[in-house]
Amino acid sequence: MDYHVWLAYVVTAIVFSLAPGSGTVNSISNGINYGTKKSLAAILGLQIGLAFHIALVGAGIGALVAQSAVAFSLIKWIGVVYLLWLGVQKWREKANIQSSEQPLPQSSVKLLRSAILINLTNPKSIVFLVALFPQFLDPGKDQLPQLLVLGVTTVCIDAFVMLGYTSLAAQLGRYIRSERIMGRINKVFGSMFVGCGALLAAAKS
Repeated sequence: MDYHVWLAYVVTAIVFSLAPGSGTVNSISNGINYGTKKSLAAILGLQIGLAFHIALVGAGIGALVAQSAVAFSLIKWIGVVYLLWLGVQKWREKANIQSSEQPLPQSSVKLLRSAILINLTNPKSIVFLVALFPQFLDPGKDQLPQLLVLGVTTVCIDAFVMLGYTSLAAQLGRYIRSERIMGRINKVFGSMFVGCGALLAAAKS
């Protein structure tokens, strides 16, 4: 994978991880209720679930590239359309952070298990990765090394971002808990997704 392609993916992956979703809500809620240190188990759990999705998506895309160049090109364009659609949905979405003033104590194992299930049962992660990965793969080169680079990059960036959300929530929970603030965040990242989709479409025209 070329260095400039990887850098472009890093920027896109940061947007993907920063955009509010179920993992973000989980990280913010844990930060508010349990603090940063205890929430580390949940961050690990989110990455385990994400890594499982990456493995599934990578295997499927690798098989697709080997079988049909036309199908690979088609899924790339579907990915562009999905990015645009996701941006519109994010713009319109409202996020609610549920937390209690006196949360029940949770063990690290329970937080880990809950976080794994959150990502495993979130089909949007798979759909997004299916839309995202082909934009940065060269079908003329070996797919496995490229997929490994994208997968490791995704997990590392997401772990760092979730840690940032958790730490920020632990310090500024009463502000992040606001639906108005979360609504503004959704609009910002919705616009970013639309921008990414438009740039990808322009690059392929």
